[in-house]
Amino acid sequence: MSEELIRNFLNQYDYDIRKSHDARWIDQKCTMDVISLIADCILEHTKSDLDKEFAVGDIWHSPYTIENVQEIFRKPNPEHAAQNEYDKWFGQPIKLLGYSKILNCDTRSGRNYYTVGNREVLEYISIRERNAFLFLYLYIEKVLRDSGIYYLFDVFFHTPNKNTFLSMKKGFSDFTIKYTPINGEVECNRIFIKVLNPLACKYRKFGTVKGSISKDIITQDMLMYNQKNWRDLYSEKPKEKTREEYEATLKPDNKMADYKIQKAKKIVRQYNDTYRDGKSEVYEERHMVDLASQIHHIFPVSEHPEIADYLENLIALTPTQHFVYAHPENNTKYINKEYQYQCLIAKAGTIKENLTDEKVNPIYNFEDFMKILNTGLNTDKFNDIELLDFNAVLQTIDYFY
Repeated sequence: MSEELIRNFLNQYDYDIRKSHDARWIDQKCTMDVISLIADCILEHTKSDLDKEFAVGDIWHSPYTIENVQEIFRKPNPEHAAQNEYDKWFGQPIKLLGYSKILNCDTRSGRNYYTVGNREVLEYISIRERNAFLFLYLYIEKVLRDSGIYYLFDVFFHTPNKNTFLSMKKGFSDFTIKYTPINGEVECNRIFIKVLNPLACKYRKFGTVKGSISKDIITQDMLMYNQKNWRDLYSEKPKEKTREEYEATLKPDNKMADYKIQKAKKIVRQYNDTYRDGKSEVYEERHMVDLASQIHHIFPVSEHPEIADYLENLIALTPTQHFVYAHPENNTKYINKEYQYQCLIAKAGTIKENLTDEKVNPIYNFEDFMKILNTGLNTDKFNDIELLDFNAVLQTIDYFY
């Protein structure tokens, strides 16, 4: 799904807060990583049943959610935590998805019940945190424009200083108090950061930190709920090491990494089952009747953990292809380079079909495919390839094999 398609979805609706009087179109817990995870949890809960109705509690009580939220976001078990905490943590992003019309919302007896309104957009958000970011900033900008207050942010972005910042902040607060049930600046300011910073990140502008104008350009890591405390981490950095060298020595968040890898495998498997009848992506006549039950890392996790959760680095194979051809004698520490080449050629074909067939929901990203090729083959040659030029991709892969 491209930016244009998301814009087309958003352009179907009028999000004017002056008409809806809804203050909860966005809230404190609505960060890109939380929204992406909750979108994934909703899809896991509803499966392919678009009519399956659910409330917020149904999502945060599901086993899939309990496992991932507790482990990844270091939250207490939803079964044992105070209900108010989880009502906010799950309820706020779900409310956003409802306001945007990705979810349909039906209020009965003071309680909200939801169904999936647009599965394509929900799936897109669930695939990558970056996808959730793309949706989030486009959604925020659309709401502000529909509500007639985007100009406050536009002035600040063009002339970032203390005066334009305070004018923007006060203007947002006054507007929110006038048109929604919120009646205090403190609550407005808590929401303000979630409105300003995604836009600032997209346009590479200053945003807000601790209630004041930021000293630096806002970056994506600053938007995450689960963001690292870089100040504490870098206080221990040896002086002789560069920042990049020190970052490479930091231990990864294994729980988050495992979740992302398993989610990526699930997405590739579902796509392969839906659009390829569960057959192997590597065409071999003697294996075409076998189901591709294995999701294989083309470039292994042990060598390239930084691209382990990229869909473009995963390929659906049969058990024989996986454990005999890709990993000879079932030795997963060893990669057959000749078969790795076949996997890359086959994956290029799958990605081309996915990105050029208008009838198929696109899950792959051409730029990400170039990244995994550059990383796995230790080169930068794929940077020069034009968008969707798969002939050049195949020729460049051939160069390395």
